[in-house]
Amino acid sequence: MTGIVYKSTGSWYTVKTLNGKVYECRIKGKFRIKGIKSTNPISVGDYVDFELDTKSDTTTGIINNIQERKNYIVRKSVNLSKQTHIIASNIDQVFLLITIDNPPTFTSFIDRFLVTAEAYDIKAILLFNKVDSYDEETLLEVKILAHTYRKIGYECIGISAAKGKNIDKVKSLMEGKVSMFAGHSGVGKSTLVNAIEPNLDLRTKEISVQHMQGQHTTTFAEMFDLSFDAKIIDTPGIKGFGVVDMEREEVGDYFPEFFALKQDCKFNNCLHLEEPKCAVKEALDNDELAFSRYRSYLQILEGEDEHYRTDNWEKEE
Repeated sequence: MTGIVYKSTGSWYTVKTLNGKVYECRIKGKFRIKGIKSTNPISVGDYVDFELDTKSDTTTGIINNIQERKNYIVRKSVNLSKQTHIIASNIDQVFLLITIDNPPTFTSFIDRFLVTAEAYDIKAILLFNKVDSYDEETLLEVKILAHTYRKIGYECIGISAAKGKNIDKVKSLMEGKVSMFAGHSGVGKSTLVNAIEPNLDLRTKEISVQHMQGQHTTTFAEMFDLSFDAKIIDTPGIKGFGVVDMEREEVGDYFPEFFALKQDCKFNNCLHLEEPKCAVKEALDNDELAFSRYRSYLQILEGEDEHYRTDNWEKEE
């Protein structure tokens, strides 16, 4: 039988067949997928082949094959830096929820996420949440940040999951697609999903006042069928986002505004560092590119982690 993985708890996988039947499945032995060293070889969104577990009952199965993925989004594993964690697969688009404070989302995190989405050919949309709670100064910060990413070509929407602002606009973008929602803990993913589909009633938690950070409400990624011909993958709050499987020479290709200028650089293999007649550096000097983006590029190129901004945050789940 064939089905789609709707939930992964690390050892058991909830699989739904095309006719709507649900089975709890496990894997037999170890999976090796095209050299990917992953902490979770099977992820939510995977199409898998499985057989019923004759030693148990007719509601459990054993997965024996993972079908080829259209795409997937991946990050470094928390504890095993040489391994990866596949967040979800076969995604049509990803919505990255961003809050200016309560908790803060830094541009380094946004850019790492966007670079990974670009690398795996997944459309990314930025949702600036909690706009109803911001003062004029913070709203101006939102507008400046949104302008930066709109100029690059990313769609940016200001929303309030709690008040329902622009929820219909988000729903219209989701119709007929598999969408993943991601962001730091506390940015309002579960609140947004509940606003989109109240019947799901996902758990939400208040922001931790002590650290102005979110508390984890989603332990594992999970896919849900929605009432308006859409699927959503809700993910655990992500503290950091380490870029993996990327050569230094190709990092710049996943910054669309850098890639557009690449042909004007003197050298074909220009890394946009100290090379002469670099179109990216010239554009940066002329304030035609955002310095925050270039700073993120340098951090990725140098292999730096984000933890310089998040050392005091809670440990990930």
